[in-house]
Amino acid sequence: MSPGSGASDTYARFYAVVRRIPRGQVSTYGEIARLAGLHGRARQVGYAMHAIPEGSTLPWQRVINARGEVSARSEPGMDSVQRQLLEQEGVEFDARGRVDLARFGWRPRRAAPRSTRPGKRVPKRAGGKGSSARL
Repeated sequence: MSPGSGASDTYARFYAVVRRIPRGQVSTYGEIARLAGLHGRARQVGYAMHAIPEGSTLPWQRVINARGEVSARSEPGMDSVQRQLLEQEGVEFDARGRVDLARFGWRPRRAAPRSTRPGKRVPKRAGGKGSSARL
């Protein structure tokens, strides 16, 4: 993979998302792809995680599959290493070896909507906080 290639640019987008996952939380391959703007490329996220250089500080262990499981690795024992790293961060696994994504899944905050002109206010939605609309 040469610098500036499409694959390395894509991997960089995935890595930027993974860096944002807080300690003690996890995300799925599919969610990483979606947040990187590459919906449907969960498998490619897996390839990117496999390509992380040795000694990297990227928190790769925080990326798991959509079932809440640590995916099997081609290198023997690496799945147990990932589980150990997550447990050290406080992530819990059930008896089936799954993480409760509702409890430990990372939910990034969305950026506030931006107006197209400086000083222009974004209108509140009807029925939203501070609204006098009734249900």
